[in-house]
Amino acid sequence: MTSLFCVECIRTKEVAVVENFGDYSGMLDPGFHCIAWPFQNVAARLSLRIQQLDIRCETKTKDNVFVAVGVAVQYRVLHEAAYDAHYRLTDPHQQIRSYVFDVVRSTVPKMDLDESFINKNQIAGSIRQQLAQDMSNYGYEIMSSLVTDLSPDAGVKRSMNEINASKRLKEAASHQADADKVKQVKAAEAEAEARYLSGVGVARQRTAIVSGLKGSIAEFEQQGEGRSERGRLGLFFSRTRCVFFRSFLQSTASRRKTLWTFYF
Repeated sequence: MTSLFCVECIRTKEVAVVENFGDYSGMLDPGFHCIAWPFQNVAARLSLRIQQLDIRCETKTKDNVFVAVGVAVQYRVLHEAAYDAHYRLTDPHQQIRSYVFDVVRSTVPKMDLDESFINKNQIAGSIRQQLAQDMSNYGYEIMSSLVTDLSPDAGVKRSMNEINASKRLKEAASHQADADKVKQVKAAEAEAEARYLSGVGVARQRTAIVSGLKGSIAEFEQQGEGRSERGRLGLFFSRTRCVFFRSFLQSTASRRKTLWTFYF
């Protein structure tokens, strides 16, 4: 049988699996290579670069809320274990998905919904730990695992938003009631202070009136010597009435411009 030398060019960060009549022969590193076809052939090319697999898993929390968990797993093929990566697993992506589903569905049900949001890093750490331990046997290195999304059902989201909105409204109403209370207390304090000052003014006014009356009585008693008691009182009230009406006319004349005449 005649063989042909075929040229194979392996790119950087790749390795090629070479077989002789279906039997593993070796690995080709990056660069220029010749193989004897049809005795030899490149069975597969494996990338050594970091790859990412996005997985979405649905599970239930401790408080019976169904959530969809989005996980991103970053991995790469180990150069020294490329044989295991190619021959020991038929579908590495499906294998990684199975491990992720197992970890998520055994971790999230131990937490309620709020705890699952808070402990996303813990969930991601559990996934990475389990994958790193299991996938290393198949020639894969797990670089990182991230919980990229944790989304409850739409009805649950709506209920959570309504609860938060009600809580905010309750806090706003409480603050408004406190503000109204302060306003009423301050208004009552201001009214009490105003009444107190008004009372002080009235008391002082009455004190002044009484003092004036005392002085007037003393003056009339001096002027009305020789008169009877009734005469002195009549004279006093006449003078007091004149003073009152004079003050009244002065206060109303500026507003109504009305002339008042009184005869005594």
